[in-house]
Amino acid sequence: MTTPAAAAADFKFPQEYFFPAFFTRQTNLTTRHAQLRTWAALVLSYARHHRLFRLRLSEAADSDLFRNRRLERRLQAPDIRELVDAMVKDGRAEYLAGPGSSAAAAAAQDGGGLDVVLVYWRRPEEWAALVEAYVEDTAQKGSVLTVYELSEGDGTRNTELHGIDGEILRKALNILVKRGKAQIFGQEDSLGVKFF
Repeated sequence: MTTPAAAAADFKFPQEYFFPAFFTRQTNLTTRHAQLRTWAALVLSYARHHRLFRLRLSEAADSDLFRNRRLERRLQAPDIRELVDAMVKDGRAEYLAGPGSSAAAAAAQDGGGLDVVLVYWRRPEEWAALVEAYVEDTAQKGSVLTVYELSEGDGTRNTELHGIDGEILRKALNILVKRGKAQIFGQEDSLGVKFF
């Protein structure tokens, strides 16, 4: 099993990650905007490299992503929240609310009370295109596949779809439904998808 330190070691952090000021909130608005943009690019790159689909904000400040142990610096929780808010605004992340939670719905207005965020290193539309290409390439139009087959099945083992987060996959499939390319049926624990 790979340790978190070993996993982080194989990721090439950008040069900014090794400057103490990168972890300090910049007061100049232009510089702050550039800092947030650089942090967002780093989060997306790191998530793509490690195939991370979710980020738990309550634990983020201690992760290798936001904590440079060599410099003994970390991005503070309010700055991580601001970064995620900016990523949400740009469509590169989305707060994940618990089903049926009125507290979560209220917090979703500004993201303030939510702890888990989906990270879109590939947007749902891009995942939808990958699903559609997979179905086309494997000649499965007209077939019914389960959500499990698409994300964990042997047929997707050597594809980008293998291991995809279930929530992101459902968003991608809903895009295909809206485009008339698929139909979803069944219960939450055993969803099936017919592709057209």
